[in-house]
Amino acid sequence: MTEKKRLYAGAAIGLAIAAALGFGAARLTQAPPPAAPAETPVGPAASSNSVVMSAQAITTSRIDVAPTASGELDAAILASATVEATPDAEAVITARAPGTVTRIFTRTGDPVEVGQTLALVESRDASQIAADSAAASARVTLASRQLARERTLLNQGVSPRADYETAQANLAVAQADARRASAAANAARVARDGRSVAVVSPVAGRITAAAANLGRFVAAETELFRVVDPSRLQITANVPPTDAARVRAGDRVELTTSDSRVIDARVRSATGVVDPRSRTATVVVTPTAGASTLVPGQLVQARILASGGAARNGVMVPQDAVQTLGDQTVVFVRTRSGFVARPVQVGSRSSGMVAIVGGLAAGTPIATTNAFLLKAEIEKEAAE
Repeated sequence: MTEKKRLYAGAAIGLAIAAALGFGAARLTQAPPPAAPAETPVGPAASSNSVVMSAQAITTSRIDVAPTASGELDAAILASATVEATPDAEAVITARAPGTVTRIFTRTGDPVEVGQTLALVESRDASQIAADSAAASARVTLASRQLARERTLLNQGVSPRADYETAQANLAVAQADARRASAAANAARVARDGRSVAVVSPVAGRITAAAANLGRFVAAETELFRVVDPSRLQITANVPPTDAARVRAGDRVELTTSDSRVIDARVRSATGVVDPRSRTATVVVTPTAGASTLVPGQLVQARILASGGAARNGVMVPQDAVQTLGDQTVVFVRTRSGFVARPVQVGSRSSGMVAIVGGLAAGTPIATTNAFLLKAEIEKEAAE
């Protein structure tokens, strides 16, 4: 029994030694773990206003790099504009008295002349005005006859001068009353039938709107027609306040329509007042040629050749190259490792170009197209 225990103990000790030797050999022969790969610098560098980017990444991102150039900013101002009729070329025609529309002589699109009757409105007020005018005219006739009778009696020595002077005063009062009644009839445009008022166009042109319907009762001053003379036009352009001060009356303007036609025009006047809603100033432009091809309500692009000055001897960069980073206006200057945002001072803007008046020298290579991608990369790193 003792011999067996000794054998079992020796076998257990041998197995333990063999296991220890095997584990040690495995540790010695095991390959070391692979080293962690070195991080490749991507995106912004240590500086918060720089972006690390290889030439291949710049090409892939379609970021164009070009040197800045010195020059003079074109004095032209680009602005959206609307074609309108001049104030004296558009008329809103209303009924001069309440009543019912009984006759309509024109329709939308018809040409009309000055003083042409467009419709008739039957009205009780017209009848009253016509009756007042007729009564006033009758009183003038009666007063005239009385004055003639008193003149005859005075010449014969039968009637005193006081009666003659009284007859003169009565005639003057009757004539004044007749003039008032006639003016009221003319203002209401009472028709010859004595019961209708005529709806008359005060301008020549074409009917652009017609709200009148037969049998419709309309109140006084209700709009029935709208007439516009398309040959008398003006264009109102909305100009940024910074550029409005450079516009002068008489400056040449090029109007470009949606079909790429160019029409010459001149600046008639500038209001100099900034609209609180649109934050723009209004410039009134008058076409000098080709006005027949424009229609009221049409949208055009105005290129105003302002004579009030331009930025001279500055550094010119494309407008897409100028970005806003925080509270600074910057451009992205090309470096060996990528780009760095450089604060600049911006002058005038015109025709897609910006004048840099400080912070950038001519000939400096900068990002022009897709510079906003660099701005987004810096903002993303700042947010992280």
